[in-house]
Amino acid sequence: MYLPPHDPHVDDPMRFKPLFRIHLMERKCATVECMYGHKGPHNGHIQIVKKDEFSTKCNQTDHHRMSGGRQEEFRTWLREEWGRTLEDIFHEHMQELILMKFIYTSQYDNCLTYRRIYLPPSSPDDLIKPGLFKGTYGSHGLEIVMLSFHGKKAKGTKITGDPNIPAGQQTVEIDLAHPLQLPDIENLHDFSELSRIVLEVQEQIRREEQGKEHQKEEEDCSQPAASQPAAKPLGKEDAEGEDTAAGAEGTTKDKASAPHPFVLPMGVISRNEDYPRACRICFYGTGLIAGHGFTSPERTPGVFVLFDDDRFGFIWLELKSFSLYCRIKVSFQNAEAPSREAFDEMLKNIQSLAT
Repeated sequence: MYLPPHDPHVDDPMRFKPLFRIHLMERKCATVECMYGHKGPHNGHIQIVKKDEFSTKCNQTDHHRMSGGRQEEFRTWLREEWGRTLEDIFHEHMQELILMKFIYTSQYDNCLTYRRIYLPPSSPDDLIKPGLFKGTYGSHGLEIVMLSFHGKKAKGTKITGDPNIPAGQQTVEIDLAHPLQLPDIENLHDFSELSRIVLEVQEQIRREEQGKEHQKEEEDCSQPAASQPAAKPLGKEDAEGEDTAAGAEGTTKDKASAPHPFVLPMGVISRNEDYPRACRICFYGTGLIAGHGFTSPERTPGVFVLFDDDRFGFIWLELKSFSLYCRIKVSFQNAEAPSREAFDEMLKNIQSLAT
């Protein structure tokens, strides 16, 4: 398992933790060992569920228990996962969230299902290279997000989740057609000024969407007969639209080339105060927030801030908080890890032995 670094150090490397291992013996015999817990390897099981998916099960979960009971297990987990002790965490709400995460993760006892992650394709037109990023999520700590590009939209999808927003949900969406012109560095300290700019763009997008819906309704009601000539030469309007879009894209890239001074407005909370003080470009975006258990989810306005090729940020307007994201550069292999093809073949051999 690759774990994010300790909160809030997004620039630190990922942490590696073995969860299971497979011994291939002679005569096509294989054994599976669970590596979870602190009592050494013990008996486990692996099963192929379907394509790109398999599950592991520990057959000796008593090896995961500690002599000091759940309290000792929680304190050990806290040191390993967060790099701190319970006495270091003074915020009561943060203590509650951390305890909730411990309960969620420890109940599985390394009986887990694994699904293959397909990284998004890369295009020369992308703002930056897509991929996996570590991001700060307040009291939830660091989480992993996959950034992908889809035309005039960019999406950040959670690879790891929390009690509020689970994995697989789209945590942020960036509207690349609506870059934001931030105020100068003196006025950027004023949160109300930033809020005014963002909400104006939100209202502009709402009017544009209403206009498109109204135009579509009119077109549906007054479709010309197929034999009637079009009012304009075929393709002229589309070509003009493409020229406009291409011009806007060129303008965006020009703006992104020169760095601008950046500082968080007063009142915006950031877990990591060591964020870059210069950015390339900002865009309007929305962030997903919800209550515990993913209750009452809603998309709220925010600001996507591109710092460089490997770092970006998101200002959650409603929460008055800032998330800093840093690219994961680890190759996700260690010296003893088998190739993807070899691992798939290994699982097939184990499955055939089990049946």
